[in-house]
Amino acid sequence: MSTKLDGKQVAADIKANLAQRVIELKRAGIEPGLGTLLVGEDPGSLKYVAGKHADCAEVGIRSIKKELPADASFDDIANAVRELNEDPACTGFIVQLPLPKGIDENAIINLIDPAKDADGMHPRNLGELVLHVRGDITTPLPCTPRGVIALLDAYNIDLNGKEVCVLGRGITIGRTIGLLLTRSEVNATVTLCHTGTRDVVDHMRRADVIVAAMGSAGFVTPDKIKDGAILVDVGVSRVFDEEAGRYRIKGDVDKACYEKASAYTPNPGGVGPMTRAGLLANVVDMAERQMK
Repeated sequence: MSTKLDGKQVAADIKANLAQRVIELKRAGIEPGLGTLLVGEDPGSLKYVAGKHADCAEVGIRSIKKELPADASFDDIANAVRELNEDPACTGFIVQLPLPKGIDENAIINLIDPAKDADGMHPRNLGELVLHVRGDITTPLPCTPRGVIALLDAYNIDLNGKEVCVLGRGITIGRTIGLLLTRSEVNATVTLCHTGTRDVVDHMRRADVIVAAMGSAGFVTPDKIKDGAILVDVGVSRVFDEEAGRYRIKGDVDKACYEKASAYTPNPGGVGPMTRAGLLANVVDMAERQMK
């Protein structure tokens, strides 16, 4: 029997713990605040940001919302980032991606105060993660990799010595999860596959764990994995359902793989809730560092 790694349940447990930590912070006179900067009206971004603020209400974190029109200039966005940097009520914040076409996203991210980088994607924080192979990390962590590892930990899945195949080299998880997986506390061996990899299937078939983050619906099929593999599905694709007459969200892992796997994350309901929990955890961590 394969084990479903229920991200919704684990995220709920994490949020319950965070809510208690927020109570203690407020007793000490510190109220954590999460800011979001949304530019434009991308439906996916609107839904995601709304979910983040719903999570804040659940945990007791103050919500700080900034919204700009889709035709906002680079300077408009940069000024909004600076306002959040300077807002004492804002413990940490995120700039919701993607930004409108023509805006240099990396340049905007670089303007975020690293101490308020709730996504853990500022170059300085990523550099700190590179440097700290072992021991405590006192800077914000990338939310999705943090969430994935927390989910595996919740099910007592030991990655020490495991072969992990990561599919996709996006900055959100593909290029960053290896930094956490190869720390001495986790001790996995990571292979990062991308469009330049000659034989992706060969790497997949040898892997104990596959982290699929390509955005290619159903790419991971039963013939490409070994018996007992652990499947972490991060990919998101909108696929038209002919029978229902509407679009549905599909992951990178074909559901036919579940019977062959030892454990898998459903999609939706697996990594997504854990990413949002990781964001909240970063904000609470930041607030606790302020208190200390």
